[in-house]
Amino acid sequence: MKLRIFLAALAAILTAGFFFTAPAQAQEQTPGFSIERLAVARGIENREPVGIAETFSADTPVVYCFIEAKSIEADTRVTVAWIHEGKEIHSISLPLKAGPRWRTRSEKTLYGLTGAWSIEIRDEGGKVLKQTSFKVE
Repeated sequence: MKLRIFLAALAAILTAGFFFTAPAQAQEQTPGFSIERLAVARGIENREPVGIAETFSADTPVVYCFIEAKSIEADTRVTVAWIHEGKEIHSISLPLKAGPRWRTRSEKTLYGLTGAWSIEIRDEGGKVLKQTSFKVE
């Protein structure tokens, strides 16, 4: 009798452990595409970044984040998060359409904010897929 109770309890613990770990495994899935290029630039011409730099002058009015994704399995979205001095000050959700290649961009008016900037590209679940940084002096 004690053996049956022990085996039933063991089975319940193992089953519960399986159900509680399943969501964590789902979160680790790949997004179904890759970010091939991520650049910060002064402009976009003919769907390509121009004036790519790591440092911009304080009188630069706007900078652009250029993103090229490849091997997109299904329509999805990415979030572009603009971070100044460690604080997220703007984010925007952009579509990626299914197909071999998709280019998109986000732009940010700098308002003369000097210092360290970074940009994070996040999947729909909020996972950071790629990031870059630049300075405004």
